[in-house]
Amino acid sequence: MDMPEATALHGHDQSNVVVPPSQAPDNNVSSIAAARSNQTPLGTKTHDKQSLDYILRSGLAGGLAGCAAKTLIAPLDRVKILFQASNPQFIKYAGSWYGVVAAVRDISRSEGVTGLFRGHSVTLFRIFPYAAIKFVAYEQIRGVLIKDAQQEQSWRRFAAGSLAGVTSVFFTYPLEMIRVRLAFETRKDHRYGLRELCRNIYHERLTSYPVIGGLANFYRGFSPTVLGMFPYAGISFLMHDISGDWLRKNGYTNEGTTKSGKPVLWVTAELASGGLAGMAGQTASYPLEVIRRRMQVGGAMGDVRFSGMAETAARIFRENGVRGFFVGLSIGYAKVIPMVATGFFVYERCKLYLGIT
Repeated sequence: MDMPEATALHGHDQSNVVVPPSQAPDNNVSSIAAARSNQTPLGTKTHDKQSLDYILRSGLAGGLAGCAAKTLIAPLDRVKILFQASNPQFIKYAGSWYGVVAAVRDISRSEGVTGLFRGHSVTLFRIFPYAAIKFVAYEQIRGVLIKDAQQEQSWRRFAAGSLAGVTSVFFTYPLEMIRVRLAFETRKDHRYGLRELCRNIYHERLTSYPVIGGLANFYRGFSPTVLGMFPYAGISFLMHDISGDWLRKNGYTNEGTTKSGKPVLWVTAELASGGLAGMAGQTASYPLEVIRRRMQVGGAMGDVRFSGMAETAARIFRENGVRGFFVGLSIGYAKVIPMVATGFFVYERCKLYLGIT
């Protein structure tokens, strides 16, 4: 009786692998079953997050999300900067919601409605790359730190968010510096143009890094920014992920799913998740944000030398005590909660429309 011939299987390297007859697939049933077991569930699709296409699409989604969020709260942002930096003309309004309304009315009366958006063009010019880099960095770093469901741990999510925030700040901080100085300027007799302002910042003799000269002036307040970004971005992304998971688990989702099989949250649920993330991040990082603002506007306030982070903090404490580190926090909540909620919502919806979620 003739023995059955051995079955030859061809691997990805095109070499022949001989399988004994007893292990040969019966009508390829075993191989088909194995292939199906390695497939993603029906109707789902995995994405190569390291691909250029994914990076560009997620960057576009992040940039649009940042611009939408910042435009929504631009007037409050201007008032908050004036309060935080103790602008002499507006410090009398700080400390109450009536003061916020009065400050908005004062700006509108003296500068027109456009005064509430002073520096906003620079904001958009800065926020698009900032938000794009932040969200792209988060996706990439998260992919490195969290490779499967077993690694979905809070500290990994926090670390991914923190590192993403620091990365985006490093590349876009000079634009933030220019934006703050434009927003801080309230003199009616003279308005600095962008070129003149950049020249003035460059020539201010306040730098603590004389080796690189005036370029360091564009990084005034960078240290507290980085320190503040660790808790702000880390807690924001962490809370957004945790609250999003909880909302999906409890059924606050639409009937449809994303291409990867992830349920889509209700609009209100997505906004609530982002708002909670913004409130938590703002509370943790606000004192460092106040220190940063004071350092950024030091030259405009006539400081004769550069004040470091510790010296600036000591000055704030001498002037207003602990309360000085939380000046404008209520405005911060009113600004950050809708801003972060809008940012995360637009980002998630843009990812959905762009087919990368």
